[in-house]
Amino acid sequence: MYVVELQFECFDNTTVSAVDMAINGLLDALRYNGQILGREFPIVMDEGMFRVRVVSPEEESLHPQFHSDSVKACMNRLSQACLLSPKIKVLGRDINSEAAAEEFSPSWQVIYTTYVHTCSPLRCGETLMPIPLYRIGPTLNGDHKAVVKWQTEWQACDEIQMAGGCQAEHAALHEIRDVDSDLFRRGWDLRGRIEYITKIPTYYYQYQVGGESLEAEKNRPCPKCGGEWHQNEPLHGIFHFKCDNCRIVSNLSWDYQ
Repeated sequence: MYVVELQFECFDNTTVSAVDMAINGLLDALRYNGQILGREFPIVMDEGMFRVRVVSPEEESLHPQFHSDSVKACMNRLSQACLLSPKIKVLGRDINSEAAAEEFSPSWQVIYTTYVHTCSPLRCGETLMPIPLYRIGPTLNGDHKAVVKWQTEWQACDEIQMAGGCQAEHAALHEIRDVDSDLFRRGWDLRGRIEYITKIPTYYYQYQVGGESLEAEKNRPCPKCGGEWHQNEPLHGIFHFKCDNCRIVSNLSWDYQ
């Protein structure tokens, strides 16, 4: 990932509220298209110029060729706040984050995230490196907002169940583990949409914890079709289970690792 600075210059008198609305609207559109990552974007006013630092998956993530219709509309609305189109300055590689997957057509891919990840939840099945969402066609309604919102909710549930300090832990675990939960169904449907768009087999990650015993855990069937799906060797050291029919991968219960 890369740290990028956006510089917005005023060409006429304006107000802070107008600038705030215009810039934050653009940042939201860029985020929902996968061109910038994270949720907090401080805006600094500096002598008639406004600066914002963001994190992008690649050096060229903010190139206009990747803009969604929503991003283009927000760019056009900047002039209403008396702002010019932003100047983009790539400050350098973020050494604390993952690099994006190389641009090629993998044999499979997976929707996988955790509460500590800010990168794209779409991962290359061969390397497990994140695939920027703007590389694929719009998921729904012209961009990838549905995927980003799903990821935000999944990570919130993951953090709650990892903390394990309240009754909400059980509800949160249900959402990321059980195939009949709202979050699981929505994520699995998005997986299918991405597979349809990319024509690449796309899998969904089922989080697993608990279980009766190590032996029972190894023999647990696919939660959707009931078939065998245990792998002799875990994929990427994480996915001990993989069902090619249902497009689901899962880990051996964390209680037995």
